Amino acid sequence: MSLVSMPTFYYFRHGLTNLYMETSLFLNPVAFVTSELLESASARSLMRTIDIHTQDNFPDLDKAGLAIIGVEDSRGNPANRGCVEAPDRIREAFYPLFNHWPGLRIVDLGNIKAGNNINDTYFALAQVAGELLRNHFTVVILGGSQDLTYASYKAYEQLNQLVNLVAIDPTFDLGQDDEELNAHSYLSHIIMHQPNYLFNYTNLGYQSYCVDHEAINLMKNLYFDVSRLGVVKANPEETEPVVRNADILSFDISSVRAADAPGNAHPLPNGFSGEEACRICRYAGMSDKLSSIGIYEYNPAFDPQGTTAALIGQMLWYFIDGYAHRLGDLPEAGSREFARYNVRIEGHEEEVVFLKSKKTDRWWIDLSMGRTDRKKYERHQYVPCSRKDYDSAMNDDIPDRWWQFYQKLT
Repeated sequence: MSLVSMPTFYYFRHGLTNLYMETSLFLNPVAFVTSELLESASARSLMRTIDIHTQDNFPDLDKAGLAIIGVEDSRGNPANRGCVEAPDRIREAFYPLFNHWPGLRIVDLGNIKAGNNINDTYFALAQVAGELLRNHFTVVILGGSQDLTYASYKAYEQLNQLVNLVAIDPTFDLGQDDEELNAHSYLSHIIMHQPNYLFNYTNLGYQSYCVDHEAINLMKNLYFDVSRLGVVKANPEETEPVVRNADILSFDISSVRAADAPGNAHPLPNGFSGEEACRICRYAGMSDKLSSIGIYEYNPAFDPQGTTAALIGQMLWYFIDGYAHRLGDLPEAGSREFARYNVRIEGHEEEVVFLKSKKTDRWWIDLSMGRTDRKKYERHQYVPCSRKDYDSAMNDDIPDRWWQFYQKLT
């Protein structure tokens, strides 16, 4: 039976209490984790405290909230084929780190096998991730090539949910006209996919010399939000509200400068530092909205000293640290957990409405405009922002975030 014809119920039992035995057709255990290795690991290491799919164990999914999946497929980027080996190399750097969150249940489901063709792999990842999302898991995907972002996006079809995608990437990955789906064209396929569930796309850290200026104009015409590397690095705190608005975060490791992350077939001399990459991942973990993160394009063949694997392990650690500190801090109509500020801007008919969390002091722009007839857009009517946006409004300057999302919602 092919992956494409395999019905969803083969993957998970109702309630995610266990997996059917047939799941072994699609998920490999983490091969290097043996009982001897587990016994020798520190009792407080992640290796000992994450419930890992091994030859002798399948994780208990009851009460777990965070699930890790590796994907053993790099056919979407022939120039970086070695990234098929990435998931376990990342785990080897990640598992020895110490667990600072003893009450947090994390499961590692192992690796999705490469299908007979790349579409089989996309299908398997979309099905497994979709079932996890439907059962309120936050999903961590270890690639593999970045075209797997398309499969993680398709997972949200099971939720019938509009999503925001944030990519940390030196390019936009739009590809050429009618180019087949791959790591350099996946975004075009997401935009054109029907039914379409993409509400907003944001790029953080594009490098101008890697991007056609017409592509930048296209992003603006689509009311997408793109930020050049130099702008992001000059105002790193402004990445927090951007990442807080994401449902899916796709992190291309080539966006980190080669000095900090050489493990890629095409490393770049400029990019984010390792510290900045960890900071972005912690912001992502802290977001109550974000439900999927993928780290892609790591190639162990170009990482002989394991520097990039170590960095990705630390990025995952910071993501989990942020996740452990989530506070259920999402605005909703009538909530008393947020202070409300109505700002009248000279020459502008609409008031700009800001909300400030009493728990965390984080800010949002309220674009609900008192309407209750737009269930489809309900999750996107409260736009994360910063104090800087509020200060701009107080100076009679309409924040860019207000204008961008106002255009989408009206």
